[in-house]
Amino acid sequence: MTTTSERTEPGRLPSGTEAAEGLCAYVDASPSPFHAVAEAARLLRERGFTELDETQAWPAEPGRHYVLRGGSLVAWSTEHADGPASPFRVVGAHTDSPNLRIKPQPDVTRAGWQLLGVEVYGGPLLSSWLDRDLGLSGRVAVRGADGTPEPRLVTVDEPVLRVAQLAIHLDRDVNTEGVKLNPQQHLSPLWGVGTAPSDFTGWLAERAGCAADEVLGWDLMTHDLTPSRLIGRDRDLVAAPRLDNLATSYAGVRALVTAIEQAPAEPCTQVLVLFDHEEVGSMSERGAFSTLLPVVLERVVASRGGGREDYLRALAGTIIASGDMAHATHPNYAERHEPQHQVAMNGGPVLKVNTKLRYATDAMGAAAFVTACGQAGVPVQKFVVRSDLPCGSTVGPMTAALTGATTVDFGAPLLSMHSCRELAGAADQPMYAAALAAFLSPA
Repeated sequence: MTTTSERTEPGRLPSGTEAAEGLCAYVDASPSPFHAVAEAARLLRERGFTELDETQAWPAEPGRHYVLRGGSLVAWSTEHADGPASPFRVVGAHTDSPNLRIKPQPDVTRAGWQLLGVEVYGGPLLSSWLDRDLGLSGRVAVRGADGTPEPRLVTVDEPVLRVAQLAIHLDRDVNTEGVKLNPQQHLSPLWGVGTAPSDFTGWLAERAGCAADEVLGWDLMTHDLTPSRLIGRDRDLVAAPRLDNLATSYAGVRALVTAIEQAPAEPCTQVLVLFDHEEVGSMSERGAFSTLLPVVLERVVASRGGGREDYLRALAGTIIASGDMAHATHPNYAERHEPQHQVAMNGGPVLKVNTKLRYATDAMGAAAFVTACGQAGVPVQKFVVRSDLPCGSTVGPMTAALTGATTVDFGAPLLSMHSCRELAGAADQPMYAAALAAFLSPA
């Protein structure tokens, strides 16, 4: 499939089908957070961004740059800043999605089968992983020639794994009582027949291009092999894995490369941050609860000759838009949604509000986002969870607390959130990117 980056000129956002197909290509190229940031970096390099090393000094002249830290990325342009104290306009998202991850000692034999031990990551709809052809992807740490560990991306886009469901003949109540799965007992994927240990490390070493004794560790996960695609009578829906939250990651990349071609009304540094580990609480060296974003922002200020005072002044004028997907109103479960805040698929970006601050949105943050949508000419929807249901959360409140910056949480409509395959609107994708581009380059 031709990617959006190959067809879209600088400064122009992709249109409807083009944007949806670009999203499908991005998702299929990003089976793990490590692949997601590698693909985002590739798209940014096409627009003149250069990678910086966190251990090296950063350039003082205006430019377009990004840094990678595991499955996280921060990219920025200082081309439209007028000094080290210029405020930041930040769009945030996350790269990880719920899935099944491979344990350190995964070889399991049981009842004449070879299986792999897995651990549940995040909060997936477990039943959606049953009876699917699954591949493997992620990062392997390999001993380099000088003995220093080096990371290697691994992608196994072959149907090597399957979590088999119990036949209805042996579980007669499954259709009335539901599927009940014990994560330890029922989710180990099959990958061979036999009673001897299967030597996963040796098999992985072949895919990583090294000897088995050179494999030092891994961050590996399963992924569904069904390609992302447009579906529906009018092909106006996107069926794909990991839309939560690769749809926002992709929209953020498209928005940044568009926004940097337009001078904002007020000088600012335009920033995109894609965090890993949101689905498990963000408390890591590269999650939203880490110092990753504040440190990068401070170093951007310092690289341009600014000091601590300049950094604090820049933060005081900063606005952050934290993007994560939003619940579209489900037609078969409409009663589960707040009746005064129905969210329509293909109805435009969604402002997310919660008085318990599970979302960071306040009046001023909402005003900035609504203004950006108006500038982009796209509608705005509003989401509030029912008062008798708990509300999920995302990276917005964490980034707000760590930076002290005005923050707004938003999303795009989604059904089947946290399923192995999710459903979004094709027409929502260009509106999503357009709103974020306007936010990053306010008129």
